[in-house]
Amino acid sequence: MPSNTSIIYLKHPTEFPVVGEHMGVQTNKDFNPVLKDGEVLTRNLVISLDPYMRGKMRDVGKQSYSAAFEIGKPMDARGVAEVVESKNDKYPVGSVIHAFVGWEKYTVLSDLPTTRIIPDARESKLPLSSYVGVLGMPGLTAYAALKDIGKPKVGETIFISAASGAVGQLAGQLAKAWGLNVIGSAGSDEKVEYLIKEVGFDKAFNYKKRTARDALKEFAPNGIDIDFENVGGETLEAVIDHMNTHGRIIACGMISQYNTAHPYGIKNLMSVVSKRLSMRGFIVADFYEQYFDDFFRDVKKLLLENKIVYRVDEAVGIEAAPEAFTGLLQGKNFGKQVVKIADF
Repeated sequence: MPSNTSIIYLKHPTEFPVVGEHMGVQTNKDFNPVLKDGEVLTRNLVISLDPYMRGKMRDVGKQSYSAAFEIGKPMDARGVAEVVESKNDKYPVGSVIHAFVGWEKYTVLSDLPTTRIIPDARESKLPLSSYVGVLGMPGLTAYAALKDIGKPKVGETIFISAASGAVGQLAGQLAKAWGLNVIGSAGSDEKVEYLIKEVGFDKAFNYKKRTARDALKEFAPNGIDIDFENVGGETLEAVIDHMNTHGRIIACGMISQYNTAHPYGIKNLMSVVSKRLSMRGFIVADFYEQYFDDFFRDVKKLLLENKIVYRVDEAVGIEAAPEAFTGLLQGKNFGKQVVKIADF
């Protein structure tokens, strides 16, 4: 059996995690697992890195919707993997599966409800990264949250923060397809150009050069009906001031607040009352049973027909995962951040 290289969780950060202090590379040259009944050994091909993982960097005693990383153990992620050894009839050797795997080359997995075989992965024209991006958790997040919480109506205006990221770029394209006027923010001129020229946003701005408050006065003179919120902080505060009566705020994420010991206090929450706004948080698992089949069918069809563009930022090699993750938290990625570990 070849050696196994893993990214190990080392210490809880209070602000931005630091490579080598909070997570590090470890190689096990004596990796020779003995499987129990029901387990499989996977060779991991690609893993997804996502902002929610910052919330997993906490003490295991602090409860949340996603289990904490455990100090001294490999970090985990949604990934695409090949089954190379199996003691589970559901996943024979050679199966390509979507599952929670380690940030590592090989993982021993028990059967989990979220594990599924990708039947056409070897023959598909789509890259494997699609199954952890546009056809995975971020894609379902965009599709289901927009439908269920946003309740879009033709002619309305939507604002999407972090719009060139894993969720935002698909949310914007779905919103356009469903008849909305789409405005987005991103962290560089290159990303803004991508949103307008390739993704099809009506308007977009670089929040590092222009405040959301200023941009929305120009781009949304008649107000915002739907906010797909990924940033929080001062951006959310500005958006609330621009929301129309009975507007809907999709509280997807608050990445500006993940790495600070002093979160920004929103000062205009009374407007939620006076404007009769709906603001709802969610976890993507809330939507799986109701929306996944329709989402996967609809978005896969659009992808194969080249009616959706979806940019991926691919780091290569498991050793690159820590730097890619810290870069993601700092907005250095351009598109959905993944780590390619191996080919078929």
